[in-house]
Amino acid sequence: MKVVRNKYGSRRVQKLFGISDDVDAFFYAAILRRFFHIITDNYASYVAIRAMVVFDQVKGHALYDHVLHHALDIYIASNQYGCIALNKFITDADDPFYRNLLLEVVGRNAPCLSNDPSENFVVQHVLKLHDLLCRLNVAVRLRGHCVDLSFKKYGSYIVEKLLEAEESMAVVVLEFLECDGDRLMRLARNEFGNFVVFKAIRVTQEMSRVDPFWGLVHKLMPFLHLLRRSRGINIVNILLIKNNILQTSWSRLFKLPS
Repeated sequence: MKVVRNKYGSRRVQKLFGISDDVDAFFYAAILRRFFHIITDNYASYVAIRAMVVFDQVKGHALYDHVLHHALDIYIASNQYGCIALNKFITDADDPFYRNLLLEVVGRNAPCLSNDPSENFVVQHVLKLHDLLCRLNVAVRLRGHCVDLSFKKYGSYIVEKLLEAEESMAVVVLEFLECDGDRLMRLARNEFGNFVVFKAIRVTQEMSRVDPFWGLVHKLMPFLHLLRRSRGINIVNILLIKNNILQTSWSRLFKLPS
C-alpha cells in the first residue's frame, strides 16, 4: 500500500502487470486483500483499473465482483477517488454482463447517489453514456425527486442531463407540471433551478412537445413580475416572446372583417 499510494510507485507497479502469470497472481491477491483501500486512493486506484484491463478473464471477473460488492454495500462512489475509479470501470468494462450490472446498481441507487457531492458524478457519468435502459432506470428512480434536486448545484446538473433525451425528459417535465405553481416559480428564481426550468422550456419546444411546452409557459406566466426581479430573467424573455406570439395569433383569429 505504501508503494501504490505513491504517484511513481503506482506507475511502476502497473508496468509489472502482464509480465508473467506468477507476477499477476501475486498482485491479484494483494489487490483483493486491500481492495477497498486501493480503489479509494488517488494513485492506488489506477493500479486496480490497470489490473482490470491486463489480468486474464477469471481474475478480471473477480475484480468486477469486488467492485459490485463495494458499490452496493459501502459505496465506492462516496469517496472522491473511488468515484473516479467507478466511472472508469463502467466506461472500460469489456464484459457486457458486468457493465450492465454496474449500470443497474447506479440506476437503482440514483436518488441517494444524486444527493451526494461526490456520488452525483457517477449518475452524471452514466447519463453521458447514452445507454437507454440505464437512462430510463435513473429517470424512473428519480421520479418525484427532480424538483428537489433542481434546487441544488449538483442535483440540477443531473436533471438537466435527463432533459437532454426525450425518454427521460418526459419524467422531469411531468413533475414540473404537477408541482404547485408557486414552487415552480421559486425554482425558476433559484440560482441553480432557473437553468433547469429554462432548459425544460427550451427542449420541449425543440422536440415539438406542444402540450408540455405551453403547459410550462402558462404555469409560469402569472409569476412574470416576480421572475423579472430574479435569476429567472432568461425565462422571462422566452415567456414574453411566446405570450406575444399567442396574443397575435388570437387577435388574427378573431379579427372582425371591416
